[in-house]
Amino acid sequence: MDTTDLLLAIAHHLLVFSLAGIIGAEFVLVRGELGVTTLKRLVGIDRHYGIIAALIVIIGVCRVFFGLKGWEFYVFNWVFWAKMMALIIVGLLSIIPTVRFISWSRQASGNPSFSVPAAELASVKNYVRTEGFMFLLIPVFAAAMARGYGY
Repeated sequence: MDTTDLLLAIAHHLLVFSLAGIIGAEFVLVRGELGVTTLKRLVGIDRHYGIIAALIVIIGVCRVFFGLKGWEFYVFNWVFWAKMMALIIVGLLSIIPTVRFISWSRQASGNPSFSVPAAELASVKNYVRTEGFMFLLIPVFAAAMARGYGY
């Protein structure tokens, strides 16, 4: 059981750090020139975002049921639910950028003179910025949980 808990924790943390890197990469890329190459890169990065987010949820569920703390620790812990709400909000905020990245990439592939509309780009920048801010709450809640807060 100790080894399972350790392996799940390691996988969970590596995935969360990877997701932080992806959000950071998206933040940097939407601040620059969005040519065809950058748009394709954004679509690819965003695809990895979805895969990693899904893996985080799967590993997280495994930690709840197969980890040392037991499911009761999580189910009755308000800090855990605050962390889950932050994760859900981050996920919801990522929908608009994902849809726009795909749309812009398709338009740019079909039209070499395509330029991302300024208002849409400004909107996506705000979504990604807010996503990053909300993401910062997740390790804050995780650190509080690890120290027994909320239970």
